Amino acid sequence: MNSLLSKLTGSGVTQPPKLRIAIIGQSNFAAEVLELYLDKGYEIVGVFTIPDKNGREDVLATTAKQLNIPVFKISAWRRKGVIIPEVFETYKSTGATLNVLPFCSQFIPMEVIDYAAMGSICYHPSVLPRHRGASAISWTLIEGDAIAGFTIFWADDGLDTGPILLTRECSVLETDTLDSLYKRFLYPVGVTAMGEAIDMIAAGNAPKVKQSEVGATYDPAIFKEENQVIDLAQPALRIFNFVRALDSVPGAISYVVSQSGEEETVRLFGASLLSELPKNVQEIRFKGVKDSGAFVHDGGIVITGTDGRYVNIQRIKKGSRIIAASKWFEQNVARVPLELTPEEKQMEGVLRGFWESILKVEVDGDTDFFACGAGSMDVVRLVEEAKDAFEINLENEALLMAPVFSEFFEEVVKAKRNGDTVQEITVPFEGFVMKANKREIPVPTQLFIAGEFVDAENNKTSDVINPTNEEVLCKVAYASENDVDKAVKAAHDAFYGSWKSMNARQRGQIMFKLADLMEQHKEELATIEAVDSGAVYTLALKTHIGMSIDAWRYFAGWCDKIEGSTIPVNAASPNNVLTFTKREPIGVCGLVTPWNYPLMMLSWKMAACIAAGNTVVIKPAQVCPLTALKFAELTVKAGFPKGVINITTGAGSLAGNAIARHPLVRKLGFTGSTPIGQTIMTTCAQSNIKKCSLELGGKSPLVIFADCDLDKAVKYGMSSVFFNKGENCISAGRLFVEDKIHDEFVRRVVKDTKTIAIGDPLNRSTAHGPQNHKAHFDKLLEFCARGVSEGAKLVYGGRRAPNMKGYFFEPTIFTNVEDHMYIADEESFGPIMIISKFSGSDVDAVVKRANKTEYGLASGVFTKDLAKALQFSDKIEAGTVFVNVYNKTDVAAPFGGFKQSGFGKDLGKEALNEYLKTKCVTIEY
Repeated sequence: MNSLLSKLTGSGVTQPPKLRIAIIGQSNFAAEVLELYLDKGYEIVGVFTIPDKNGREDVLATTAKQLNIPVFKISAWRRKGVIIPEVFETYKSTGATLNVLPFCSQFIPMEVIDYAAMGSICYHPSVLPRHRGASAISWTLIEGDAIAGFTIFWADDGLDTGPILLTRECSVLETDTLDSLYKRFLYPVGVTAMGEAIDMIAAGNAPKVKQSEVGATYDPAIFKEENQVIDLAQPALRIFNFVRALDSVPGAISYVVSQSGEEETVRLFGASLLSELPKNVQEIRFKGVKDSGAFVHDGGIVITGTDGRYVNIQRIKKGSRIIAASKWFEQNVARVPLELTPEEKQMEGVLRGFWESILKVEVDGDTDFFACGAGSMDVVRLVEEAKDAFEINLENEALLMAPVFSEFFEEVVKAKRNGDTVQEITVPFEGFVMKANKREIPVPTQLFIAGEFVDAENNKTSDVINPTNEEVLCKVAYASENDVDKAVKAAHDAFYGSWKSMNARQRGQIMFKLADLMEQHKEELATIEAVDSGAVYTLALKTHIGMSIDAWRYFAGWCDKIEGSTIPVNAASPNNVLTFTKREPIGVCGLVTPWNYPLMMLSWKMAACIAAGNTVVIKPAQVCPLTALKFAELTVKAGFPKGVINITTGAGSLAGNAIARHPLVRKLGFTGSTPIGQTIMTTCAQSNIKKCSLELGGKSPLVIFADCDLDKAVKYGMSSVFFNKGENCISAGRLFVEDKIHDEFVRRVVKDTKTIAIGDPLNRSTAHGPQNHKAHFDKLLEFCARGVSEGAKLVYGGRRAPNMKGYFFEPTIFTNVEDHMYIADEESFGPIMIISKFSGSDVDAVVKRANKTEYGLASGVFTKDLAKALQFSDKIEAGTVFVNVYNKTDVAAPFGGFKQSGFGKDLGKEALNEYLKTKCVTIEY
């Protein structure tokens, strides 16, 4: 609003009305527009949306209620073509001066449209005047338009004919569908444009450009079933465009013709163009397609267009069920539904509630879990909730094989009827019973030496604190130097005894058996990890434990594949020489592992170490040693000889240092801080020049260019920092965001961060648990205080989560971070996002800033420019480079850092090198 006008009193100048916005519509799109307007400081006087459907209200209503904005659910605005008086009075009571219709499926009477003094603006998903009507996105694709986009216009008494405020355009890609076009452009850019429109209106400079009638079209509504029928008697490109225009809802209707001439209605999804007819096809008849014009093959169903070109269909819906088109002849028989007991019918309602809580949509029998946008963590959460609620054994694969609700429910029912139980495994030890997660889990608390659980010298113990409630969880043995000496000697005896006499393939078999036992007990291990370290249970199950199991299986496969080589050398005539190398185990290896991934770090190092034929003494983190001790119990059951694996719990300064100094230890693997790594390296040299590998601190840079996929950048930018509560060695310690998108990136990150569920790590809906221990929690508070004192802008978090007992720290976001600041240089190892701005015109400059650190563990870049990504990966000084993704590690890929982030590799074939020595043998004959 022009501030000058408000000062011109008595001058004959009429003040424009105050901007009081009524939002009329529905959907997530409208909800985001609402939140954007509030972020911008505009007044929202009311939200008018649709009534609840099947007991579920529209997300716009839910969002408005959470923000304390009046909500009015209107089932109808008119009766027999006339506005309903009481509805009109309700609307007028808000005193709205501007109506905003972000997405509205209802007919809004002109009395409402015209009542607002500043008018009404509407969002329309096409570049007007083309494709007026309710199905504009679909018709953009059906007609094969090269350009798509949206228009924000001023509503009038015509249908999508009002003056234009602004338009935005994008190219239509060959891979675009109804969904992809909406998600990649019409939705995200549309929300931002609605913000631009309101700013122009507030400033008094919003245009009103009369629509041209040149090129104007008005297209039929696709929600009417008769308009969903596809004509297959047309060129392939037209068929392709029609199918993708109705993908993933409602699907293009077609008719399969049987040999008797009967027609079966089906819907087609997943279209693509083919250049040639596939091999090994089986003919199928479609209405409108000439004979020998449609075929089932391994990749779907091919339909021949009238121009002789081909369209492939990947999925077909028959009745209420979607099947792979390639399975047409295999699944052409209807499933016989299960006859349910009353108890099982109640189970169906409970399971539907789980689905709806995760997917945020109304779920029916045909709802596809993954088509609704679910990801891998959602799979873990759903399966775990089902297992807990129904007390069944269920694997993630059950959902992957049956992603449709009705099919998955049948799998749940079958699992309940089978009533399988998991066999308990016990080994003699002293400890305690952890009662958590609807389980009672016996947990050892003693040292594990020479295949047995034993007390520490003088029965000394230390407290283990539960980070969720700050209470003592148990007391665990505190190893002395003598205890470490016993463990090392047990490992030394085993290396030269029972373990050395076992061949490589037998080692692999034992490792595979251990992995299987870990799989059987993964829920117990994940529960212990969640309680002991504060890891969110679903993440612990998928990553902490899941990747541990993967590591043991991966390296088990390497046991009998460790080879030397023959080398051609020059021999003194007339003799011959054979030279070859042997790859041999080092001997006793010491491992010292951190507290952020207790079992996973143990497994990453120990699995490679054992596969190479060594024996081990490990000191797990003092603050969370319990999964290591439970793991020790499983090694006995797996059949590991005594002394091969030894676990000494206690302090790093005592037990860890004793391992590093011991003369019988020939290799040390360490993960932890850089200062401790320096001490470890010195000790290794001074003791017996033992080999060492170090995975140390990080300040990993993540560079986000303006040409990135912003949705992915926001998603992975958040996970790069907040994954595992920020207690992640490759956490993005600093985000460099290009100035063109900086403000929008920050706005979206802050918005999404506010929705992160903080709480009990055993709760399946929790996304962010407590920090691992008090000292670290206090360090994070100090880190944030330092950032604020140096002038960085704290835009969110930076404090203990309010009204919560435990080490719960709010996810935190800093902006305006300059290179000289402490928080720009030092690692927080917590959920603290550090954002700095850069100009995209100088790629070398931002890479130089990213490299201006003594750490070099990981890095990341988001850009659609392949040359820019490769340039970044060439110049960045880091052991791992992520491009358009982050935190994507795998047990087969080597992992390790540069500079003061250490040296040596975990994971992958290269990890074996850390635990092997090369012997060269030369024979003259």
